[in-house]
Amino acid sequence: MKSQLRALVEKAIQSLVEAGTLPADAVIPEFVIERPKDRSHGDFSTNAAMVLAKAARGNPRQLASALIEALPEGGLVDRVDIAGPGFINFHVSADAWREVVRDVHARGAAFGHNTSGNGHTVGVEYVSANPTGPLHVGHGRAAAIGDCIARVLQANGWNVAREFYYNDAGVQIENLALSVQMRAKGLKPGDANWPEAAYNGDYIADVANAYLAGESVTVEGKTVSGKNDADDLDAIRAFAVAALRLEQNADLAAFGVSFDRYFLESSLYSDGKVEETVERLKAGGHTYEEGGALWLRTTDFGDDKDRVMRKSDGTYTYFVPDVAYHLSKWQRGYERAVTELGADHHGSLARVKAGLQALESGIPAGYPEYVLHQMVTVMRGGEEVKLSKRAGSYLTLRDLIEEVGRDATRWFLVARKPDSQLVFDIDLAKTQSNDNPVYYVQYAHARVNSLLRQAAEKGFSVDLAQGLAQLGVIDDEASLSLMMELSRFAEVVQNAGIQLEPHTVAQYLRELATAFHTAYHARPVLVADEAERNARLALCTATAQVLKNGLDLLGMSAPEKM
Repeated sequence: MKSQLRALVEKAIQSLVEAGTLPADAVIPEFVIERPKDRSHGDFSTNAAMVLAKAARGNPRQLASALIEALPEGGLVDRVDIAGPGFINFHVSADAWREVVRDVHARGAAFGHNTSGNGHTVGVEYVSANPTGPLHVGHGRAAAIGDCIARVLQANGWNVAREFYYNDAGVQIENLALSVQMRAKGLKPGDANWPEAAYNGDYIADVANAYLAGESVTVEGKTVSGKNDADDLDAIRAFAVAALRLEQNADLAAFGVSFDRYFLESSLYSDGKVEETVERLKAGGHTYEEGGALWLRTTDFGDDKDRVMRKSDGTYTYFVPDVAYHLSKWQRGYERAVTELGADHHGSLARVKAGLQALESGIPAGYPEYVLHQMVTVMRGGEEVKLSKRAGSYLTLRDLIEEVGRDATRWFLVARKPDSQLVFDIDLAKTQSNDNPVYYVQYAHARVNSLLRQAAEKGFSVDLAQGLAQLGVIDDEASLSLMMELSRFAEVVQNAGIQLEPHTVAQYLRELATAFHTAYHARPVLVADEAERNARLALCTATAQVLKNGLDLLGMSAPEKM
């Protein structure tokens, strides 16, 4: 709808240029078409006259009048008026809203999608957990946000590559191996010799027992086997990492999340990518040595201070492999990269971007784009839920899915802006009432299917093609408002892709469900008049289609019965 109105305004501007009202060489500033917060101000408004006033050397309200006079004739706009200093308000015709319903039926699952990404490749990295234990609820928020970002970008015409970065190198992995080894030797948390940095969950004992039993674990085509040797720390490390990677993959599968590629941090070292990156930075003249350490001049690229790359003991600081990893994304054809992380990673972002710019490899200044999420607090019965018997120190994602279901878990983890604190209310998520947004939205979809079943039970023939042709019989305010909500979906999807904010899709679905439930209660659908009945069913089924399309962007189901 916005694009159609923009086209009308652009034609009106061209008419004013041809008439000499606007100079032929005038630079036409960008103008906006937006939906006013107050519906009394119209369905859409534009500031075109105000931004063009300088070029026209005229009064904005007078220019607004000229633009209105120059608007092409058509059925899109019912009436136009001028407000304030020169805003032009458009009141869209009822027939234009009805056309949206027909468009939904014509496009089906593709309604709301666009081609703005033009098939360009974007890599979306998310979760990227250390393979040291089951995924916790924070990982679940990362998975929900990242997966939905990927889905939204795909709906915007991007070629999306989903990637999981396994931090399988470093101190945490050594602590994991030591923890499993201690369990294999018969020690447990609380014993005198139990290491302070060890992982305490029961899952460590499970891994140790499987290792000693000689079990085999296959991950991505590679099989690792255990053996009855508690002294072989290398074998324990390889087995533990493989076992926990397999478990995390199962957690993600239960959550409906999958990836196109799993990238191992260890490969950056084994393939020489870290050393290669460091040498490129040194060759570019952006490094110096001081105090026995190698430093990167990140201040040359906007950081607040220079950063150590290689410590005096010869080990690399953690941002160096991150630079090498994101360089690999660029080299692998990711024209755009989106990285979803917990907010605790905020401190390393500037130095990673500075390192990428210091490589002078043509990588865009904004590469990668970061989306950071805040922590999740899980509540049950008014009290915070913190612990899992199996994990020991945290609530696992699997625990949450098993208690409230996959759909509810995904909704609650993605429905708020990522940078906001999130309280996950288990009791609310399990409630079958309008207070539960998951139930409220999914019930709207199920209600449409119930109407179709009721129509069949009553012996009514359902002719949606006739209904689409007879939409003109629907003129009540609630139904027209529902059509207006349907028209917003494409804008929501496009903006969610631009802003990387899939929570706006959840917000929209709740508003669409409200519009549908309101229309449902305002006028009966299964009326005696065949034309009106089919028209209302056509509107209802269009609503169900948009609800399904939106739920799919959130990775959720659209149930036919509830």
